[in-house]
Amino acid sequence: MPPKDIVRIAAVGDLHYGKTTAAGSLQPLFAQINDEADILCLAGDLTDYGLAEEARGFARELAAVRIPMIGVLGNHDVESNQQAEIVDILKAAGVAMLDGETTEVHGIGFAGIKGFCGGFGRRALGPWGEEIIKKFVHEALDEALKLESALARLRNDHLVALLHYAPIQATVEGEPCEIYPFLGCSRLEEPITRYPISAVIHGHAHHGCPEGRTRTNVPVYNVSASLMREHFPDRPFRLIEVGPGVSAERRVGSDRRTPAFATSEIK
Repeated sequence: MPPKDIVRIAAVGDLHYGKTTAAGSLQPLFAQINDEADILCLAGDLTDYGLAEEARGFARELAAVRIPMIGVLGNHDVESNQQAEIVDILKAAGVAMLDGETTEVHGIGFAGIKGFCGGFGRRALGPWGEEIIKKFVHEALDEALKLESALARLRNDHLVALLHYAPIQATVEGEPCEIYPFLGCSRLEEPITRYPISAVIHGHAHHGCPEGRTRTNVPVYNVSASLMREHFPDRPFRLIEVGPGVSAERRVGSDRRTPAFATSEIK
């Protein structure tokens, strides 16, 4: 698709479509997104128990969407070890599912991973001691390397990273502090700091904070559906503007430290 001066990205995650979800219940949301955005980003946990049956129901809800769709899996989507079938179902419904892959829409490069947990900053779990602990930590490192590799392949002026787990602590604050280590990992932030990323999108922290920033001032958006309903009841998804046509005055938190990207969030 050709580049646009301003691209509106709608983002939401943690919709948890399950066997008991009423058919058609998500169609008003997706119809609104289709009317207001140029791209839809789905930040994982699209199903409740990771069942192909649930994915087929979710795919039917997407019938109202005519704009490009990009998604990643969440931890719920892998619960029943049917993730390969779920990915195939969602791809057939028109969703570009990313797991270390990239895609380009309207001139914006997207890199996506599920991510993993492990904690943040100095309190992040280290690869020391029992073998199972080392494997746990290496899972987060492997996810970070997938994101790094994907970002390195993109040559677009504007990049968006799509994850399920949080790469910074700021957007999980509001959850019980005891579960912070299970909501994300600062190792996922490392590749984000090395590329001119316009926005990072994630879910998973249902009661966290809707926005934060990396240490290099990149905006990070937590788009968990329950959080979106709380903060934006009339528009229960995040709507982010990205592109060269977004002026400096419209950038979120714009100041002298802002990297060479343009992005804004529509309140």
